[in-house]
Amino acid sequence: MINISTVMGNKRFAYLIVFTFIADSILLIALQINSAQNTRALINNNNILLKELRSSNHLREIDRDILGVESRIRASIATNDTTHLEGIDQKVDQVENFLDSLSKDNVDTREETLIRRLSVLTLDKKVVKEKLLRRYLSIGNMDDRSSIANPGARRISNEITSITAKIYESRQLNMVKLSKRSEEMGRKARLYDISILALLVVSGAIIGYHIVRQFRRQHLLIKELAISEEKASVAAQTKENFLANMSHEIRTPLSGILGFTNLLQKRPMDTTSAEFVSSIQRSGENLMAIINDILDLSKIEAGMMRITPGTFSINGLINSLETLFQERAREKGLTISSKIDSSVSDTLIGDATRLTQILVNLIGNAIKFTQHGKINVEVYKKEQTGSKITVGFKVADTGIGIDKEKLNEVFERFNQGEDSITRNYGGTGLGLSIVKNLILLQNGNIEVSSEQGKGTTFNFHIPYDIAEHQLPVIPAVNTSYFKDKSNAPLRVLVVDDNAINQSLMQHLLLQWNIDFDIVSNGLEAIEQLSGQTYDLVLMDIQMPKMDGYAATQHIRDVLKSDIPIIAMTAHAMAGEREKCLSRGMNEYLSKPINEEKLFKFISEFGLENGQQKEKKAAEITTRFQYLDLAYMRSISGGDTDFEKTVTQQFIDNVSLHLQELLSAYQSHDFVTVNHRAHDFKTSIAMMGLLTILEEKLDVLEVATEQKASLQQVLEDLKSILTLAVAEAKNFLQQL
Repeated sequence: MINISTVMGNKRFAYLIVFTFIADSILLIALQINSAQNTRALINNNNILLKELRSSNHLREIDRDILGVESRIRASIATNDTTHLEGIDQKVDQVENFLDSLSKDNVDTREETLIRRLSVLTLDKKVVKEKLLRRYLSIGNMDDRSSIANPGARRISNEITSITAKIYESRQLNMVKLSKRSEEMGRKARLYDISILALLVVSGAIIGYHIVRQFRRQHLLIKELAISEEKASVAAQTKENFLANMSHEIRTPLSGILGFTNLLQKRPMDTTSAEFVSSIQRSGENLMAIINDILDLSKIEAGMMRITPGTFSINGLINSLETLFQERAREKGLTISSKIDSSVSDTLIGDATRLTQILVNLIGNAIKFTQHGKINVEVYKKEQTGSKITVGFKVADTGIGIDKEKLNEVFERFNQGEDSITRNYGGTGLGLSIVKNLILLQNGNIEVSSEQGKGTTFNFHIPYDIAEHQLPVIPAVNTSYFKDKSNAPLRVLVVDDNAINQSLMQHLLLQWNIDFDIVSNGLEAIEQLSGQTYDLVLMDIQMPKMDGYAATQHIRDVLKSDIPIIAMTAHAMAGEREKCLSRGMNEYLSKPINEEKLFKFISEFGLENGQQKEKKAAEITTRFQYLDLAYMRSISGGDTDFEKTVTQQFIDNVSLHLQELLSAYQSHDFVTVNHRAHDFKTSIAMMGLLTILEEKLDVLEVATEQKASLQQVLEDLKSILTLAVAEAKNFLQQL
């Protein structure tokens, strides 16, 4: 069981992670914003500092340039050479431009005054230069000694030097302030980086701690889950063993009840006794149905219900179900009919057993809850893509119906439409729940519509694969015919420890004129097989001293015998058949024993092998152009009376049915054409003609109007069947 505190711890951990993420995100964003602002300010301050540094360098150049201009003026006066005055204007203009740039962003009024004074003094040099040029142009010389020896000129030069020094000093002080400010911003940037790093480290440590802590909790939880899973597995195995044992304990006596009741019904009885026996039979069957429902429900809950795909005929399955319920419907005065859409392929790949179980449940319910009227079963194509087809099934009745408010509850366990239904009709309310689960296991779905007093319709669909090779329609075999004819030398060994089952098997095998011996456990079976010869073994599973599995393994490994062994067991759990087959058995038969299935297995594994020599001796070697008698001979087992009967029926019926088909085509009665073409598949299958004529019959089965191609198909069909009838007459004479 999962600890509640662990679950709450998981929630707290999730909340902590979310809270930590949000808090860290907010702090990181705030730190990042401040860091970005500080970085921008630092960059701006550094740009200003760089600008100040350039300005300081320019100030030195200004002092040098102004002094250079003064020197050129003095040289021109001393030498009376105007070439020394060239370039003075450009130098003065450069100085003026630089002074203007210094003045533009300057906020210091004292420094601004000095810059303006320096600009005036610089322009004065330009005035002096112009004055000298005018003198030179007017009198022819620039010998103005007063300009050189003038104390005012010297004073101006000194003033220029002093002003540039003061401006430079002011700029230097500003640069010191900017440098200190940059250092402070740098410290802040480092602080922000350290803070971000510290936040990441602390957050990572906190989250890492909780992650490690959570991993430890998860590890403990995994251990708890492993222990719980082991306990659940043990409980499931215990439940499975309990169900298997209970199934065995209930089915074993029930097998005797149903088996002997079935035998008793075949004896002459008065009306009252027959009624009592019939009541016992119905009660036993109802009890068996309840047991099967409970077992199916347990399998579904445990996930042990297996869907086993196989090839099956949808027409054969529906026809079998209609035959199965025909008598029950007739007893209640009901009619049951089925319709299969011609667009549905006959041979499909899916689990025919589960489909049969679903339809048996739905049709059985329809008969149970319908007092008068009819039950209709319809099969149609819902959709098809390539070789994938979704087949729809509709089971409709004219019974008591279901209240609309109860429709959503009918598929729940132990639930029926109304409480009065259980009292009036019986049942556990498990059937429809099992039906829905079986349909869902096959990737299908089911719906129900109903109106009280008018009836109920169940509509479900299941996806199937279309078989590449369509099966021939095989007519049903009347096993009672074989029971009367099973006089071939056949010895069967029955291995069962239950006295009731021994008695039941004794009566069944005597009824079929089969020679047999009965032993009570696996050791006795091995002893019998070591000293005597048998054609078949009917082996119980759960027996004292040596069970059926161990006995079978000994027979296969030690005795080296390949004698057919049929498992007979009251175990009905999932995988039991596979377990039996994997241990070396040939087939599996669950109790209560079904007569038809038992005789089918005896015919398949015993009679066929026992009569092989007689069959070979009596086999007619004649080969025909159209007839293929392999299937009929496998069914007859060498019984010539059966082969004569089937062949004569073929000769009598085919000619008549062919004439009806041709007449219906000429009179445009395509309903009869379709129906007769479908019937032909059954009529000709026993004689091996289906593989030759199936394609032509398929065309006729869906024909709706006369065509030249259909006329050719009819002519081919008539020609082949005429020759086949002639071959059948020849075969009949040889028999």
